[in-house]
Amino acid sequence: MIDVGVNLTNSRFDKDRAEVLARAKEANIRAMLVTGTNIEESKQAILQCRQNPNYLYCTAGIHPHDADQADKDYLDTLYQLAENDCVRAIGECGLDFNRNFSTAENQTRVFQGQVELAQQLNLPLFLHQRDAFQAWFKILKPYLDKVPALVSHCFTGNKNELLQCLDAGMYIGITGWVCDERRGQALRDIVPLIPLERLVIETDAPYLTPRTIRPKPKSSRNEPSYLPYVVKMLAELLGCSELELINQTTNNSAKVFNLSMNNG
Repeated sequence: MIDVGVNLTNSRFDKDRAEVLARAKEANIRAMLVTGTNIEESKQAILQCRQNPNYLYCTAGIHPHDADQADKDYLDTLYQLAENDCVRAIGECGLDFNRNFSTAENQTRVFQGQVELAQQLNLPLFLHQRDAFQAWFKILKPYLDKVPALVSHCFTGNKNELLQCLDAGMYIGITGWVCDERRGQALRDIVPLIPLERLVIETDAPYLTPRTIRPKPKSSRNEPSYLPYVVKMLAELLGCSELELINQTTNNSAKVFNLSMNNG
Protein backbone atom coordinates (compact mmCIF):
# COMPACT_ATOMS: atom_id res chain seq x y z
CA MET A 1 0.00 0.00 0.00
CA ILE A 2 1.02 3.58 -0.65
CA ASP A 3 -0.55 6.41 1.37
CA VAL A 4 -0.56 9.36 -1.04
CA GLY A 5 -1.74 11.96 1.48
CA VAL A 6 -0.25 12.29 4.96
CA ASN A 7 0.10 15.58 6.86
CA LEU A 8 3.16 14.25 8.65
CA THR A 9 4.45 17.75 9.43
CA ASN A 10 1.39 18.35 11.62
CA SER A 11 2.28 19.10 15.25
CA ARG A 12 0.08 16.21 16.42
CA PHE A 13 2.89 13.91 15.23
CA ASP A 14 5.72 15.78 16.95
CA LYS A 15 5.90 13.56 20.02
CA ASP A 16 6.00 10.17 18.26
CA ARG A 17 6.67 10.60 14.54
CA ALA A 18 9.23 7.76 14.47
CA GLU A 19 6.76 5.39 16.10
CA VAL A 20 4.04 6.42 13.62
CA LEU A 21 6.37 5.53 10.74
CA ALA A 22 7.29 2.22 12.39
CA ARG A 23 3.61 1.31 12.75
CA ALA A 24 3.01 2.26 9.11
CA LYS A 25 5.75 -0.12 7.98
CA GLU A 26 4.28 -2.88 10.16
CA ALA A 27 0.93 -2.27 8.43
CA ASN A 28 2.62 -2.81 5.03
CA ILE A 29 2.60 0.84 4.00
CA ARG A 30 5.47 0.74 1.52
CA ALA A 31 5.74 4.47 0.86
CA MET A 32 3.90 7.65 1.62
CA LEU A 33 3.57 11.12 0.23
CA VAL A 34 3.89 13.88 2.83
CA THR A 35 1.61 16.79 1.97
CA GLY A 36 3.06 20.28 1.61
CA THR A 37 0.42 22.89 2.43
CA ASN A 38 2.48 26.09 2.49
CA ILE A 39 6.12 27.09 2.04
CA GLU A 40 7.21 26.26 5.59
CA GLU A 41 5.34 22.93 5.72
CA SER A 42 6.78 22.01 2.31
CA LYS A 43 10.29 22.67 3.63
CA GLN A 44 9.55 20.52 6.68
CA ALA A 45 8.19 17.76 4.44
CA ILE A 46 11.43 17.76 2.44
CA LEU A 47 13.47 17.48 5.66
CA GLN A 48 11.39 14.50 6.76
CA CYS A 49 11.92 12.85 3.37
CA ARG A 50 15.69 13.30 3.71
CA GLN A 51 15.53 11.56 7.09
CA ASN A 52 13.55 8.67 5.57
CA PRO A 53 14.85 8.24 2.00
CA ASN A 54 13.10 5.82 -0.35
CA TYR A 55 10.14 5.65 2.03
CA LEU A 56 8.87 9.22 2.34
CA TYR A 57 8.24 11.45 -0.65
CA CYS A 58 6.36 14.74 -0.66
CA THR A 59 4.52 17.50 -2.44
CA ALA A 60 5.41 21.18 -2.41
CA GLY A 61 2.66 23.73 -2.63
CA ILE A 62 0.29 26.22 -1.06
CA HIS A 63 -3.14 25.12 0.15
CA PRO A 64 -6.02 27.51 -0.63
CA HIS A 65 -6.39 28.15 3.12
CA ASP A 66 -2.87 29.64 3.05
CA ALA A 67 -3.22 31.67 -0.15
CA ASP A 68 -3.53 35.01 1.68
CA GLN A 69 -0.08 34.44 3.22
CA ALA A 70 1.68 33.66 -0.08
CA ASP A 71 4.34 36.30 -0.74
CA LYS A 72 5.19 37.69 -4.15
CA ASP A 73 8.07 35.25 -4.57
CA TYR A 74 6.10 32.11 -3.74
CA LEU A 75 6.48 30.58 -7.20
CA ASP A 76 10.26 31.08 -7.23
CA THR A 77 10.45 29.44 -3.80
CA LEU A 78 8.27 26.50 -4.87
CA TYR A 79 10.39 26.10 -8.00
CA GLN A 80 13.51 25.81 -5.83
CA LEU A 81 11.85 23.38 -3.43
CA ALA A 82 10.65 21.22 -6.31
CA GLU A 83 14.25 20.72 -7.42
CA ASN A 84 14.61 18.30 -4.50
CA ASP A 85 14.27 14.76 -5.82
CA CYS A 86 11.82 13.79 -3.06
CA VAL A 87 9.25 16.34 -4.32
CA ARG A 88 6.95 14.36 -6.60
CA ALA A 89 4.03 16.76 -7.13
CA ILE A 90 2.92 20.37 -6.84
CA GLY A 91 0.27 20.79 -4.17
CA GLU A 92 -1.77 20.57 -2.13
CA CYS A 93 -3.29 23.34 -4.21
CA GLY A 94 -6.74 24.29 -5.40
CA LEU A 95 -9.80 26.23 -4.31
CA ASP A 96 -11.86 26.11 -1.11
CA PHE A 97 -14.96 28.30 -1.13
CA ASN A 98 -16.41 26.39 1.83
CA ARG A 99 -14.33 27.81 4.63
CA ASN A 100 -12.88 30.83 2.81
CA PHE A 101 -9.80 31.15 5.03
CA SER A 102 -8.29 33.12 2.14
CA THR A 103 -10.04 35.43 -0.32
CA ALA A 104 -11.37 33.88 -3.51
CA GLU A 105 -9.18 36.28 -5.49
CA ASN A 106 -5.98 35.17 -3.75
CA GLN A 107 -6.96 31.51 -3.88
CA THR A 108 -7.51 31.75 -7.63
CA ARG A 109 -4.26 33.61 -8.27
CA VAL A 110 -2.13 31.25 -6.19
CA PHE A 111 -3.79 28.16 -7.65
CA GLN A 112 -3.35 29.37 -11.23
CA GLY A 113 0.32 30.02 -10.57
CA GLN A 114 0.89 26.53 -9.19
CA VAL A 115 -0.90 24.87 -12.12
CA GLU A 116 1.41 26.74 -14.49
CA LEU A 117 4.41 25.74 -12.37
CA ALA A 118 3.43 22.06 -12.56
CA GLN A 119 3.37 22.33 -16.34
CA GLN A 120 6.74 24.06 -16.35
CA LEU A 121 8.32 21.40 -14.11
CA ASN A 122 6.42 18.48 -15.66
CA LEU A 123 5.14 17.41 -12.24
CA PRO A 124 1.72 16.03 -11.24
CA LEU A 125 -0.82 18.18 -9.43
CA PHE A 126 -2.14 17.20 -5.99
CA LEU A 127 -5.47 18.97 -5.86
CA HIS A 128 -7.88 20.30 -3.23
CA GLN A 129 -11.42 21.38 -4.01
CA ARG A 130 -14.34 22.25 -1.75
CA ASP A 131 -17.53 24.01 -2.90
CA ALA A 132 -15.64 25.47 -5.86
CA PHE A 133 -15.86 22.80 -8.53
CA GLN A 134 -16.72 24.88 -11.60
CA ALA A 135 -14.13 27.58 -10.92
CA TRP A 136 -11.53 24.89 -10.05
CA PHE A 137 -12.21 22.84 -13.15
CA LYS A 138 -12.15 25.92 -15.40
CA ILE A 139 -8.58 26.69 -14.26
CA LEU A 140 -7.46 23.09 -14.76
CA LYS A 141 -9.11 22.42 -18.12
CA PRO A 142 -6.45 24.02 -20.37
CA TYR A 143 -3.75 21.99 -18.57
CA LEU A 144 -5.31 18.52 -18.51
CA ASP A 145 -2.95 17.25 -21.22
CA LYS A 146 -0.01 19.45 -20.18
CA VAL A 147 0.83 17.94 -16.79
CA PRO A 148 1.77 14.28 -16.27
CA ALA A 149 -1.12 13.51 -13.87
CA LEU A 150 -3.78 15.15 -11.71
CA VAL A 151 -4.97 13.71 -8.39
CA SER A 152 -8.22 14.91 -6.86
CA HIS A 153 -7.12 14.54 -3.23
CA CYS A 154 -9.68 13.48 -0.62
CA PHE A 155 -12.53 13.41 -3.11
CA THR A 156 -15.91 14.13 -1.49
CA GLY A 157 -17.80 15.55 -4.47
CA ASN A 158 -21.00 14.43 -6.15
CA LYS A 159 -21.61 12.04 -9.03
CA ASN A 160 -21.43 14.68 -11.77
CA GLU A 161 -18.17 16.06 -10.38
CA LEU A 162 -16.70 12.58 -10.15
CA LEU A 163 -17.61 11.80 -13.75
CA GLN A 164 -16.10 15.11 -14.94
CA CYS A 165 -12.87 14.32 -13.07
CA LEU A 166 -12.73 10.83 -14.56
CA ASP A 167 -13.52 12.10 -18.06
CA ALA A 168 -10.64 14.56 -17.63
CA GLY A 169 -8.27 11.68 -16.87
CA MET A 170 -7.80 12.49 -13.18
CA TYR A 171 -6.93 10.02 -10.44
CA ILE A 172 -9.30 9.96 -7.48
CA GLY A 173 -7.97 9.98 -3.91
CA ILE A 174 -10.23 8.29 -1.36
CA THR A 175 -9.75 8.69 2.40
CA GLY A 176 -11.38 7.47 5.59
CA TRP A 177 -14.33 9.71 4.70
CA VAL A 178 -15.66 6.59 2.94
CA CYS A 179 -15.66 4.79 6.32
CA ASP A 180 -18.07 7.30 7.85
CA GLU A 181 -21.61 5.93 7.68
CA ARG A 182 -23.00 9.39 8.52
CA ARG A 183 -21.11 11.90 6.37
CA GLY A 184 -19.73 9.46 3.81
CA GLN A 185 -22.84 7.74 2.48
CA ALA A 186 -23.07 9.90 -0.65
CA LEU A 187 -19.44 9.07 -1.42
CA ARG A 188 -20.03 5.36 -0.81
CA ASP A 189 -22.87 5.46 -3.34
CA ILE A 190 -20.66 6.74 -6.18
CA VAL A 191 -17.33 5.03 -5.38
CA PRO A 192 -18.26 2.03 -7.59
CA LEU A 193 -18.06 4.40 -10.58
CA ILE A 194 -14.30 4.77 -10.09
CA PRO A 195 -12.26 2.37 -12.26
CA LEU A 196 -9.59 0.60 -10.20
CA GLU A 197 -6.89 1.94 -12.49
CA ARG A 198 -7.86 5.52 -11.51
CA LEU A 199 -7.98 5.01 -7.75
CA VAL A 200 -5.39 6.06 -5.17
CA ILE A 201 -5.77 5.69 -1.41
CA GLU A 202 -4.81 8.03 1.40
CA THR A 203 -5.40 8.69 5.07
CA ASP A 204 -5.08 12.52 5.15
CA ALA A 205 -3.73 11.86 8.67
CA PRO A 206 -4.05 13.22 11.31
CA TYR A 207 -7.55 14.00 9.98
CA LEU A 208 -10.43 11.71 8.91
CA THR A 209 -9.82 8.74 11.18
CA PRO A 210 -11.84 5.79 9.81
CA ARG A 211 -14.93 5.24 11.97
CA THR A 212 -14.74 1.51 11.22
CA ILE A 213 -11.64 0.90 13.39
CA ARG A 214 -12.26 -1.77 16.00
CA PRO A 215 -11.54 -1.58 18.83
CA LYS A 216 -12.07 2.16 18.67
CA PRO A 217 -8.71 3.91 19.20
CA LYS A 218 -8.22 6.04 22.31
CA SER A 219 -6.94 8.97 20.26
CA SER A 220 -8.93 10.73 17.54
CA ARG A 221 -5.68 11.22 15.61
CA ASN A 222 -5.53 9.36 12.32
CA GLU A 223 -2.27 7.81 11.15
CA PRO A 224 -1.01 5.92 8.08
CA SER A 225 -1.24 2.50 9.76
CA TYR A 226 -5.04 2.85 9.54
CA LEU A 227 -4.99 2.85 5.72
CA PRO A 228 -6.07 -0.85 5.62
CA TYR A 229 -9.50 0.23 6.92
CA VAL A 230 -9.93 2.42 3.83
CA VAL A 231 -8.84 -0.54 1.68
CA LYS A 232 -11.36 -2.86 3.35
CA MET A 233 -14.28 -0.50 2.80
CA LEU A 234 -13.31 0.23 -0.81
CA ALA A 235 -12.92 -3.45 -1.63
CA GLU A 236 -16.44 -4.09 -0.30
CA LEU A 237 -17.90 -1.21 -2.29
CA LEU A 238 -16.07 -2.09 -5.51
CA GLY A 239 -16.69 -5.81 -5.25
CA CYS A 240 -13.04 -6.81 -5.52
CA SER A 241 -10.53 -8.46 -3.19
CA GLU A 242 -8.43 -6.35 -0.85
CA LEU A 243 -5.31 -7.76 -2.49
CA GLU A 244 -6.45 -6.71 -5.96
CA LEU A 245 -7.24 -3.22 -4.69
CA ILE A 246 -3.89 -2.93 -2.92
CA ASN A 247 -1.93 -4.09 -5.96
CA GLN A 248 -3.74 -1.78 -8.38
CA THR A 249 -3.66 1.33 -6.18
CA THR A 250 0.03 0.72 -5.41
CA ASN A 251 0.75 0.54 -9.13
CA ASN A 252 -1.34 3.65 -9.76
CA SER A 253 0.45 5.66 -7.07
CA ALA A 254 3.89 4.49 -8.19
CA LYS A 255 3.06 5.53 -11.75
CA VAL A 256 1.59 8.92 -10.85
CA PHE A 257 4.36 9.95 -8.48
CA ASN A 258 7.23 8.14 -10.23
CA LEU A 259 8.02 5.91 -7.27
CA SER A 260 10.26 2.88 -7.52
CA MET A 261 8.56 -0.18 -6.03
CA ASN A 262 11.02 -3.05 -6.10
CA ASN A 263 8.96 -5.63 -4.26
CA GLY A 264 5.37 -6.86 -4.66
